[in-house]
Amino acid sequence: MKKQSKLSRLMDYAGGRRVLTYLSWVLSVMSALLALVPFWYIWRIIHDILEGSPDFSQVGDVKRYGWSAVLFAILSIVVYIAALMCSHIAAFRVAANIRKELMRHITALPLGVTEAYGSGRLRRIVNSSSTATETYLAHRLPDKAGAIATPIGLLCLLLAFDWRLGLLSLVPVALGFLIMMKMTGKDMEKRMEQYQNALSDMSNEAVEYVRGVPVVKTFGQTIFSFKRFKGAIDNYEKWVIAYTKGLRLPMLFYTTAINGVFAFLIAGGIMFTRDGVTNELLLNLIFYIVITPAIGTTLTKIMFMSEDAMIVNDAINRIDEVLNEKPLSESQVDNVPDDNGVTLEHVSYSYKWDDSEGSRAGKTGRDVGINALNDVSLRVGPGQTVALVGASGGGKTTLANIVTRFFDPQKGRVLIGNIDICDIPKETLMNKVSFVFQNSRLIKASILENVRMAKPGATREEIIRALKAAQCMDIIEKLPNGIDTVVGTNGVYLSGGEQQRIAIARAVLKNAPILILDEATAFADPDNEVLIQQALSALSKGELNSNSPGKTVIMIAHRLSSITDADCIYVLKDGKIAESGTHSKLIERNGIFTRMWKNYSEAAEWRIAKEAKA
Repeated sequence: MKKQSKLSRLMDYAGGRRVLTYLSWVLSVMSALLALVPFWYIWRIIHDILEGSPDFSQVGDVKRYGWSAVLFAILSIVVYIAALMCSHIAAFRVAANIRKELMRHITALPLGVTEAYGSGRLRRIVNSSSTATETYLAHRLPDKAGAIATPIGLLCLLLAFDWRLGLLSLVPVALGFLIMMKMTGKDMEKRMEQYQNALSDMSNEAVEYVRGVPVVKTFGQTIFSFKRFKGAIDNYEKWVIAYTKGLRLPMLFYTTAINGVFAFLIAGGIMFTRDGVTNELLLNLIFYIVITPAIGTTLTKIMFMSEDAMIVNDAINRIDEVLNEKPLSESQVDNVPDDNGVTLEHVSYSYKWDDSEGSRAGKTGRDVGINALNDVSLRVGPGQTVALVGASGGGKTTLANIVTRFFDPQKGRVLIGNIDICDIPKETLMNKVSFVFQNSRLIKASILENVRMAKPGATREEIIRALKAAQCMDIIEKLPNGIDTVVGTNGVYLSGGEQQRIAIARAVLKNAPILILDEATAFADPDNEVLIQQALSALSKGELNSNSPGKTVIMIAHRLSSITDADCIYVLKDGKIAESGTHSKLIERNGIFTRMWKNYSEAAEWRIAKEAKA
């Protein structure tokens, strides 16, 4: 099957506007050819002046030629503007359609894929890559059509008056073209990809760095603790400096060649006037000196167009890379689980990591699979509360994300009731599961709308009840417009603990039978932590809704004191379940959990002693 060209791909997004793209090329060619007509009138003016010298009273057509040159120059500009209008209308449609398709596709992708790319990298693909296609279609393609027509027209002019001077003026053009081809060849295409990769990595790490600023301030770390961000900046700096130095000599020779046309013309003029100077030769020499700078300008345009073609090729490759990611499969049958128990059967999952950077990879570098979960099997009965504990990187959050189907396991399966979650429609699954993460975020909207996201049809009274149940009324009372206050405007911001309580209010309003808690009190201050724990305890036991039975709860915890009453505690290590049982059973076992509990208790006693001393 013949591979579709990049331009053809872009035209697919243009729809009915594609004809405007082709029309812009025709108009650009017309504009380029019209722009050459004034040069012929300039030649006529010089000719009449030389013929009429020294009696300039005999030169009667100069004024007419001058105004004709101005008229064609203006006409060329008007036609070029029309060409750009056509190309811009089509280009805006293409860029808009690309962004829409990308966003539709991204929303259908598993969270594991979007996490692997990183929000900064995805944002750059959606915005910058689509913008690159818009610039290419709106400006570069019409200019390319004109740039191809201009040399053809110039070649006719150069050879029409004096073919000897015409050929001499083409020598530096040929040299410049050869140097340009060397600079914009396959090697440049690879470098352009490396440049875009460096920019993408730096953008992604910048987003992660900004998100981590609260942690830096909390623990007094310096900027250099974010080695990945600094490494991305250093890598970009190193690449740009090396790239610039590598192009110094080629650009020097290119600039010298295209601007050296005058040297060739002067040398030719000296050689051709050995037998005397004629008006015709002088006329043609002056004309060639006037017109040849247009050749260098056109050649430079072509060079930059070649670079832009590489940029848009890279942009389309990155767009296709995202579009080629497979979304989660959708069940066509409305399977409803018969109970709210959760079962994992031999579940395995591995992320892709870039071994050269030691970070989770997007699509750059060499990817190496690292098992986050390895043959994990467990059962959470309906109404039970289980806790997942263990060192960072043990697989706790990955397990919770698989239960919510933010991504599918690569091996094994997850069941709710007796049905594989892959066979449960997405909407049904989301109605079954609610979750509160350790770093919940609010959108720039009112508190009411932030909570209503969990249940779009909820009434104002239902939302207020949910806020009360989540211990949020002290937050509402201090806001200028109560629950109608828009978060993020006019200096209205909430602390991490307050945002967590709003997130819990969402879970209360949703009232799903399965609750996932991923260290929901991680960034809360002591006062907020107490309120959050009260809200979570009531939510998990079904006390917040008289019609709601106790929920099936899977909680990830680092504060071990919050899970002593769990029906079962699973200790995860290196993606496997190392230990499981109730709190008392695990303590008696004197294994990993016992050591964790001892370290936690000592840390708590040290903190209490320190506070008492203070």
